[in-house]
Amino acid sequence: MRILIPCRIAAFYLKKNRDGTRSDSVTIMLSCLVPLRSPAVHVSSRAYQHHFSHSSTASRRSRLFCYSRRTALAVVGLGVLWFTDKQLNASAVARNIRTLWTCTLVTLDYKLNFQPEKAHQIPLLHERVADRIYNLLTSNGGLYIKLGQAIGANAALMPRAMQDRFSRLFDDAPQIPYSSILSVFWSEFGRSPVGPDGVFAEFDEQAVASASIAQVHRARLKSGEWVAVKIQKPDVSKQVEWDLGAFRIVMWMFESWFDMPVYFAVDFISNHLRQELDFLQEARNAIATAEFVATEPRLSGKVYIPRVYTEYSTRRVLTAEWVDGVRLSDRPGIRKLMGEDNGIGLHPMHPSLEGVQLRGGLRAIMQTMVELFSAQMFSWGWVHCDPHPGNIIIRPHPQYRLYPQFVLLDHGLYVRVGEEFRRKYAELWRALLATDWDTVEAITTFWGIGAPDLFASATLMRPVSFRVRRDENENGDSENGTVNQYERSLLMKERLKNFLYDTDKMPKELIFLGRNMRIVQGNNQVLGSPVNRIKITAYWASRSLTTTTNLTFPQRLREYRRDMAFRIVMYSIDLVFWASKLRQWIRALFGVVSEGFEDELERDMRGFAKHAFGVDVAPGVFLG
Repeated sequence: MRILIPCRIAAFYLKKNRDGTRSDSVTIMLSCLVPLRSPAVHVSSRAYQHHFSHSSTASRRSRLFCYSRRTALAVVGLGVLWFTDKQLNASAVARNIRTLWTCTLVTLDYKLNFQPEKAHQIPLLHERVADRIYNLLTSNGGLYIKLGQAIGANAALMPRAMQDRFSRLFDDAPQIPYSSILSVFWSEFGRSPVGPDGVFAEFDEQAVASASIAQVHRARLKSGEWVAVKIQKPDVSKQVEWDLGAFRIVMWMFESWFDMPVYFAVDFISNHLRQELDFLQEARNAIATAEFVATEPRLSGKVYIPRVYTEYSTRRVLTAEWVDGVRLSDRPGIRKLMGEDNGIGLHPMHPSLEGVQLRGGLRAIMQTMVELFSAQMFSWGWVHCDPHPGNIIIRPHPQYRLYPQFVLLDHGLYVRVGEEFRRKYAELWRALLATDWDTVEAITTFWGIGAPDLFASATLMRPVSFRVRRDENENGDSENGTVNQYERSLLMKERLKNFLYDTDKMPKELIFLGRNMRIVQGNNQVLGSPVNRIKITAYWASRSLTTTTNLTFPQRLREYRRDMAFRIVMYSIDLVFWASKLRQWIRALFGVVSEGFEDELERDMRGFAKHAFGVDVAPGVFLG
């Protein structure tokens, strides 16, 4: 039986010594209820302390065990989630978490440090943000590279740090192993690339090129033709919707938190990136472009679109004709092929091209390029939006071996523009070169663009200032010279918001058309500006207005009169171009490195960006 002694009552008991005597002693003052045993009530101080110590140790061990078990379960659970995400979603969830975490850090950094009293630290702030965004894009890879390139197409209006990082954002990536290629073929064709029942007679396991979403292998059909096989990387299809979802969230956050109109372009960009991942759509694009080229006498024969083998193509595999030549990205090789330099190219030439020198020089190449993309914009309404140098091959013409043929690759990203937009875009170009500012303002206002002179400059890639705005611009110059980094950033933000004052009206096609124009301009610039790009484009725009369908006879006659007047005005631009070429040639005679026409325009555009936006533009940023 147990007896409980209340707290704060002194417990006295007799303790029997070894000699048999008894002595009274106060052993302890209880502060709580102490269980005692009856009939021999015997509690010692040492027994109580031992009991208390034992209970405390057991309690600590119990808590430690509980925490350890919870930690182990959490680690195992996270490991299972990570493994499941990696195997089933190609790490899509982890990529999104990385994206949202980076965007949260960027937002907090700007909210905390973009302050008037910290104006001198704003360049360092831009550096930190640029590094975080660049690391995010390159770590995630895949579609993030494409999204980064879409953003980078407008890098000229970003802080200098952003310009530097985006200029290093190339669309290349490590090759995936051959085992992954086999899994794609079994999924798409139900058989392997080679073998007794294989798709091809030969198939090189080593890829000849690898980009963010696909890689290319060389193969030979059983009928004997050599082909290029473009294979989509397996992870891309699993990641695409997650990535585009993250893109949508980030653009919404950016517009909501920073009050910048960017969300309007999300659907348009996302839809076209989805189409780029459908290789059957790319096959249809290539076939359509080949048909357009065949119907244009000025381009037929000069431009070639490799044949697509639809019977060997699926949504994730595209098989097209193999073409030997020199890529435009190999500038030393191109100069050697065109007889303008005897240097060594970046890549070994095909044996059939050794010692070959084609006629026409670099001018023939760029003339064809500018005419091709002008025809796409103003005549066909069917525009290739990724004409970077790696997607262009120059080879000897199959019939006229001494002349070059322009081969256009990678037909995944196209934009179709309607008749009304195409006509207004052509009218805009003609008005810009004829200094018809009323027409320019009318068109840009109709498109919801609030700064027609800025839009005109971005379109021509040369500075344009309207007469009515010169005084404002002069004031802007003096302001930009005195404001600090914080005030300059606010000024740039306000002008960009005014530029896009009605995004509901703005044609979304301008996003990709601008990218096309910048890349074409960059190709001309790196080759020394062999042609007057602005003149060729404007001529094509004006000429396309005379051939527009559904014109009455008086309307067509009026367009012809305007075209003739426009050509007379264009002689002034020709004089500027040839004056630039003359300076270039004279300096070259004395061994002085000289700027080309496009270099001079870029220098002027950099000054204009500083003048209009307060933006410090890096050299070469307009190369696209």
